[in-house]
Amino acid sequence: MNQAVPFITFQPSRGQSAAEALETYLELFADGRVILDNRYGSDGPGAEGTVIMSEIEIAGQRLRFSDSFVAHEWDITPGVSLMVDCDSAEELERLFTALSAEGTVFMPLDDYGFGPFGWVGDRFGLTWQLGLAQA
Repeated sequence: MNQAVPFITFQPSRGQSAAEALETYLELFADGRVILDNRYGSDGPGAEGTVIMSEIEIAGQRLRFSDSFVAHEWDITPGVSLMVDCDSAEELERLFTALSAEGTVFMPLDDYGFGPFGWVGDRFGLTWQLGLAQA
């Protein structure tokens, strides 16, 4: 069966690390699990320990990550983000606080007419829209 899975490319040449992002997201989401974790060895071409391809599942969504050993002109765009429907206001606040640490707040936690919501860019460059699950 065909399946669309978001694929996020990190650039170690810009200080980004797929491995650090994986660890952080797996700690933040209680349902987090590793599906695949394939790293470069000493024979490269990427730096030893960087991610060739990893796949995790968090908040019911599979995500793939890679560290590019090629320096690209582009970067991760905030125009594409992960939307997480939180089960409680406490979870929403916890995730917002953790993901915005050392990152960017695009929209602070507030009620914008459709319930509590916040939009942040984390320290890895990935952006997250966080809201409460609709009853």
